[in-house]
Amino acid sequence: MDLSKAKSLGIKRKGRKRVGRGPGSGLGKTSGKGHKGQKSRSGYKRRLGFEGGQMPLYRRMPRRGFNNKRFTQRFTIINVSDLEAFEAGQTVDLEAVLAIGLTTPVTAFLKVLGDGELSKALTVRAHKFSASARQKIESAGGTVEVLEIPKKGGPRKQAS
Repeated sequence: MDLSKAKSLGIKRKGRKRVGRGPGSGLGKTSGKGHKGQKSRSGYKRRLGFEGGQMPLYRRMPRRGFNNKRFTQRFTIINVSDLEAFEAGQTVDLEAVLAIGLTTPVTAFLKVLGDGELSKALTVRAHKFSASARQKIESAGGTVEVLEIPKKGGPRKQAS
């Protein structure tokens, strides 16, 4: 099919608006933009949510709620099934996990989750363990060492 036959196939397309082509076209002189003012100028773009100078809706609404995201504790996570990559009797910590490329570091804190099975006795040192992960590691003959997570901001001052 070539484009010359598109018209005969019933494919209709609206012609583009040719503005500023004289008074006979109906879109001459001001090119359909009215007279003067900011909206008739080139480069005009209304800001999102602009209401003609009236206080916009997003500023009339009250701010509500509290976002605790800043205070959340994030962990580098691995599963019990990932621990099968280590030799029996080996000590597993964040450095060992990153050294063999089991995960990418999210934070300096490691959390072990209980997905999968473990058949080797390992010493696992992490900041957090799920209950099922702890149970699976210990049932395989391994030990669990919970590392302390340092508090942010140090000790609080006592009111005197």
